[in-house]
Amino acid sequence: MLTKITTFLSEVKVELQKCSWPWDPKEKGFRRYKELFDSTVVVIMAMLLLGGYVALF
Repeated sequence: MLTKITTFLSEVKVELQKCSWPWDPKEKGFRRYKELFDSTVVVIMAMLLLGGYVALF
C-alpha cells in the first residue's frame, strides 16, 4: 500500500512539473500572480452577469 502511495505522489510531482502555471516565477509579490488575478476577475464578472440575467428571467 505504501509503495502505491509513493508511486502516485512521484507521478503527481512529475506531471505538475510539466504544467504551465499562470504566474511569472521571476516576479516578486502580487505582480507575480497578475495573470491569475486578472483571469479570476473575468470569471467572477461573467458569473455575476450570468447570474443577474438568470435572476431577471
